[in-house]
Amino acid sequence: MKSAINAALRAEIATIVHETGEGHIPSCFSIVDIIEVVYRNHINLNLVGKANPNRDFFLLSKGHGALALYVVLKKFGLVTKAELATYGKLEGAFAGHPDRQKHYAIEASTGSLGHGMPMSVGVALGKKIAGLSGTVICLVGDGETHEGTIWEAAHFAANHSLNNLVVIVDRNESSLQLLPKDDLLAKFKAFGWQCLAVDGHQPLQISEAISQSIGQSNPTAIIAKTIKGRGSQLVEGHGIWHHKIPTKLELLQILKDLGV
Repeated sequence: MKSAINAALRAEIATIVHETGEGHIPSCFSIVDIIEVVYRNHINLNLVGKANPNRDFFLLSKGHGALALYVVLKKFGLVTKAELATYGKLEGAFAGHPDRQKHYAIEASTGSLGHGMPMSVGVALGKKIAGLSGTVICLVGDGETHEGTIWEAAHFAANHSLNNLVVIVDRNESSLQLLPKDDLLAKFKAFGWQCLAVDGHQPLQISEAISQSIGQSNPTAIIAKTIKGRGSQLVEGHGIWHHKIPTKLELLQILKDLGV
């Protein structure tokens, strides 16, 4: 199955995982389209990491999808090729989970699921208290929404009308393995959030939903339906490929699936 968009980014992710022996290919493939749209259309690239209190923020709460973030940062010139080449090395700035102390473009150290969204709520609240502009965008996994901290943060954000906060849920159905009747749209609505549903692999839908979220009276949850491993039939789904490292032959098959 060929990916409609961002095949080159997916190929870069798979190649890095093969070469370094570290990474989550299917999880990265399900979110890379979302992250690419966020940075292309909704983040002022010139202000990333700068001491400008009115700038936008993007926090990847789904930390094991870090490679998707790294390749997008490289695409937009926020990370160099040489820097990314240190991925997985002790002296490098880029590990299997983001570390904000290692590179200016990484907004939050995440990986322990359920932490990134509460941090995003704190940033959004700080902006609101100080009367600052800028949007805080947070990407969480749907499996991550089983963490209680997600709903504590959701309750707090709605009570403080944090309309500068947009949470995008990577709905690749990982959560359904544990809770097969989990209705995330209804749950966020019950917590007082504005809710939108999009195809997480369609850039226009993602971008329009983010634009619609800005200036509303409440925080917004965008439920983005995705496919885990989207782009390569070999790795799609919730089986052995979650943290599997491809062999040379498997990498060639992934690249063939991607059409690159």
